[in-house]
Amino acid sequence: MEIDKVKDPATVKLHSQVEMGSMELKSILGYDDQGLVAAPEKKSSDEAPLKVLYSSGSGSFNRKVMRNTVVHSIRTVVFSSRLNLLMPFGPLAILVQTLTGHHGWVFLLSLLGIIPLAERLGYATEQLACYTGPTVGGLLNATFGNATELIISIYALRNGMIRVVQQSLLGSILSNMLLVLGCAFFAGGLVFSKRPQVFNKPTAAVNSGLLLMAVMGLLLPALLHTTHTELHFGKSALALSRFTSCIMLVAYASYLFFQLKSQRSLYVPVDEQGEEIHSDASDDDDEVPEISKWESIIWLTILTAWISILSEYLVNAIEGASVALNIPVAFISVILLPIVGNAAEHAGAVMFAMKDKLDITLGVAIGSSTQISMFGIPFCVMVGWIMGVPMDLNFQLFETATLFITVLVVAFMLQEGTSNYFKGIMLILCYIIVAASFFVHIDPTAIQDKPPETKE
Repeated sequence: MEIDKVKDPATVKLHSQVEMGSMELKSILGYDDQGLVAAPEKKSSDEAPLKVLYSSGSGSFNRKVMRNTVVHSIRTVVFSSRLNLLMPFGPLAILVQTLTGHHGWVFLLSLLGIIPLAERLGYATEQLACYTGPTVGGLLNATFGNATELIISIYALRNGMIRVVQQSLLGSILSNMLLVLGCAFFAGGLVFSKRPQVFNKPTAAVNSGLLLMAVMGLLLPALLHTTHTELHFGKSALALSRFTSCIMLVAYASYLFFQLKSQRSLYVPVDEQGEEIHSDASDDDDEVPEISKWESIIWLTILTAWISILSEYLVNAIEGASVALNIPVAFISVILLPIVGNAAEHAGAVMFAMKDKLDITLGVAIGSSTQISMFGIPFCVMVGWIMGVPMDLNFQLFETATLFITVLVVAFMLQEGTSNYFKGIMLILCYIIVAASFFVHIDPTAIQDKPPETKE
């Protein structure tokens, strides 16, 4: 006991010296990291001056962090893709329209300017999908991937260009089902050429059923009008289209509930043996997002607004570009516009297929086609109804037959639940046939609906 009492003063003195040294060391090093690691609070009077000193510089520190975050976000989103070299074509299109008004150049420059914006829109959606999970992520990819087409359609409806809206939406479905899915199957099949890639068959079957329902919704008004069997000619097909659009929107809402709430296990990815991959086993393969959730939302807003501005110039230049470039309006609407709008889906679907994630590829390509057919087209009919524009589901027999055959071809391709590069080649060749057919197709309805000043 006496030895302990003798040692106590020295020990206390030694401890006090160590604490004094650690306080000085913390004043130099420790408080610089206080914003990153929360240190335990100490209420001693010795730390009060340090807290006041640190708090006095917190504003500049926060501003520096915010500035670094903004610079990193811009560098990641704007300067990380070589495709973004096309971004200056957007402002250039506005400049050409202001100075010369040449519709051919304005159309081409707007078309080139929208391509990187659509691709970056898909990138921002992918980043946001990292925080929401694969199911909601697939819906986000399909939704914002189709934002370009919907924006272009709304501007075209406002200008009364009903056939452009119908053909661009139809072309978006054909492009996703044949070109995007074909390129994804082809690229994935080349990477994994030793074995077939597999995907979830029930998911593909549900989407195929919805696409066939959409074909039925488009086919009946076209047949009713073409066979001249309407009760009130020119009005019955429009009334049927609006009623059918409401039914299709209800069906799509039911599909969303079925996918997200009721039968979520149906949409679990599968492995090579066709067995389900559980989320805990696939978490290790998930990619780390490059930007935060709020940064993704902000970029989605900015890109959507910029696409809206360029879409107005694009739509206004379509008819003039058709005359200047000697290209049919049907080919521009069905082939050129959807290729630009589907740039995000095209890049994303191919990338996921090359990583052997075919379920996400189908969610982007086929899911996007399903969303356009069951939501995008009925939504445009409703918007036209509100605007007083007679937008209907009568896409004419040629376009509707093309969609029907395409859905059948893709449904047969997906029925086995496997893919390879040969299936991809067949889908791409089918799309080339469709493109050639619309290049030689004359749309008499579009010619009749042209304004009088453009007939000359």
